[in-house]
Amino acid sequence: MNLREKYNIPHDSIITVAGTVGVGKSTMTHHLAQALQFKTSLEKVDANPYLEKFYADFERWSFHLQIYFLAERFKEQKKIFEYGGGFIQDRSIYEDTGIFAKMHADNGTMSKTDFETYSNLFDAMVMTPYFPHPDLLIYLEGSFDDIISRIHARGRDMEKNTPISYWEEMHTRYENWINNFNACPILRLNISDYDLMKPEESVEPILEKVGSFIQHGRQRTTRELIK
Repeated sequence: MNLREKYNIPHDSIITVAGTVGVGKSTMTHHLAQALQFKTSLEKVDANPYLEKFYADFERWSFHLQIYFLAERFKEQKKIFEYGGGFIQDRSIYEDTGIFAKMHADNGTMSKTDFETYSNLFDAMVMTPYFPHPDLLIYLEGSFDDIISRIHARGRDMEKNTPISYWEEMHTRYENWINNFNACPILRLNISDYDLMKPEESVEPILEKVGSFIQHGRQRTTRELIK
């Protein structure tokens, strides 16, 4: 019996890993996908033509960056739909609009008109049949100090040179966002409670929780459809 069957995780599950920059989403995504024999849907950071420009000038490039991410994320959603699930997704499309675009709109580094255009496009995308909602959102959280340490440890100059106030605001916004998120079930994991550098010790306890949350969520959906 493989791990997916052991923990009763459906083969067509869609699991999204969410959390602020530097919290370990990509590492978690890879280890879960390997354990479950699922495909991955990854953020294309290295190929992003706007990311470095954005960190140098938020106001000039925030709209371009968010449109790029939205387009890439929607293409990934369509791919997941066409495959019929069985994916671990690195970051959700909900974070793009609920945290990043909104933060720039609130701070004046994205104009009101641009934010309205972005939001209208997002709303149109999520209404299409190509937008499968996740069975589970795994939210990775940790102290601000731990996350800043991880950002500096991975050594991206554009992130290390960003004012610490930006990361503080993002950390706060993520906590507010997850406390009000209701699009799918949420499994919250603190990064101090596991060590994915030793996946053989950490992955199975996580999978046990994943299976329980997905089964509970699907049973609740079935009951609501019957009513």
